[in-house]
Amino acid sequence: MKTVTVAERPDLFERAREQTGDTLREYNRHGEVLSAYWGRLTEERPEFQFFLLDDEDEVLVLGHALPVQWNGSVEDLPAGIDGAIVRGFAGAAANVLCAMLITIPHNHQGGGLSALAVQAMRELAGRHDLTALIAPVRPNWKERYPLVPIERYATWTRADGLLFDPWMRVHERAGATVLKPEPRSLRITGTVAEWENWTNMAFPHSGEYWFPGGLTTVEIDREADSGRYWEPNVWMHHAV
Repeated sequence: MKTVTVAERPDLFERAREQTGDTLREYNRHGEVLSAYWGRLTEERPEFQFFLLDDEDEVLVLGHALPVQWNGSVEDLPAGIDGAIVRGFAGAAANVLCAMLITIPHNHQGGGLSALAVQAMRELAGRHDLTALIAPVRPNWKERYPLVPIERYATWTRADGLLFDPWMRVHERAGATVLKPEPRSLRITGTVAEWENWTNMAFPHSGEYWFPGGLTTVEIDREADSGRYWEPNVWMHHAV
């Protein structure tokens, strides 16, 4: 297995995107802030977008990261993943790497590649003399507990003392520590019809609704024809 950046192998990017395109839930493709910047990651920061490849150049992982400026304090963390991508393109000199997304094709999931992808991000940060890797982790079991505040969920642990959430635990086992929960990390807005399409649900009345895959509820306002959702994350820190 080898790590190769988009800058080194731009020819692989479209194939990798096709192979991982169905791993995200539809609603997660419509971040109001994130979508405005996402294409710039590959265009302007290709040296921080990477693949894990096998010996036959089969794409096992597609990873996205972005250098940002951070002074090391909890107070100076970006306002979630939205704030991170804005800060990363704001022009300030960056000193840390921020994890943006790791996607794995369905046929390669469940084989421990997530941990290898996190390690690849840490190595990428070190290669560019960045001092840390920070990650707005999307806790993948939070969808089972949509009504539990992220501030409480982030503190849950198992009987062995490790973090309860599997994706947070991958980071923890790689040496990461929790910095803080971020209840408003990714803003997604759309019309009622768009939300019904994204979730394959009907929203007959205004109010708050849980939907499949949602980490918390979406607020539907039929009079204003809008649905508003803030996806929570948990900031975690890896030393490099």
